[in-house]
This record gives sequence, structure tokens and C-alpha cells, in this order.
Amino acid sequence: PAIPPQAVAGAMAKGAGKTKTIKRTEDVVTREYTIHLRKLLHQIGFKKRAPRAVKEVKAFAKKMMGTADVRLDTKLNKFLWSQGVKGVPGRVRVRLARKRNDDEEATDKLYTLCMHVPVDRHAYKGLQTTNVDE
Repeated sequence: PAIPPQAVAGAMAKGAGKTKTIKRTEDVVTREYTIHLRKLLHQIGFKKRAPRAVKEVKAFAKKMMGTADVRLDTKLNKFLWSQGVKGVPGRVRVRLARKRNDDEEATDKLYTLCMHVPVDRHAYKGLQTTNVDE
């Protein structure tokens, strides 16, 4: 039996013709997120918790901002390590800023800078992801 031409035309997967591009106006943006570290570090051994927290924050920033180059601010690193290698804080509020790379020999045009936003200990409840105007 011959396959009708309508069936062949509709056989493409959903969204197969679309390509993901970053708009020129949207390439530089800053947002604030809350990262729940406790659930990301569950079942991780004590001596690997703080190093893993740093990796998880970088992975989160890479996923949210879509840049391979992610840089952590020293204050954020200090906050993650503030209670030692095994006592990583349960949540952290971060400001992710996607910025243009000024370095000429850089492979990526954009990078993400992760900065710590200080929040009182039990004040994370109800905080939403927000866009920050610079």
C-alpha cells in the first residue's frame, strides 16, 4: 500500500524545524535565583559536600543562563564554605549575570557571573526568581 503524502509531511518531530538562538537584546541579563542545595547534596559524603556544592551552583548557572563559561564570586565561595566542608548551607540565593566577554581570544562571547545575595537564615520562604535591572 502507498503512503499518503500528508502522512509523510506530518512525520517530523515536534519543534524539529526550530533553532534556539539568543536574542541580541536578551544576551545581557541579570536574574536572582534560590538554589536548594540540601536536595542536591543528599547522599553525598561529608568530605565532598562543599566542593560538590560549588559544582552544583556552576551547573545550575550553566543550565539557567546557557553559557559554558561560569565564574563564581569569592563571596559566594566563602558562603558555601562558611560552615566547613560538611556543613554546607541548605539554600543559597544567587544573582546570575550573563555578561559579554571583553577578552579577544575568548572562545565564548558571553559568560555568567554568580554572586551571593545575603538572605536571613529563615527568610527564603516565598522568594521568587526575579529579573534585576542594572
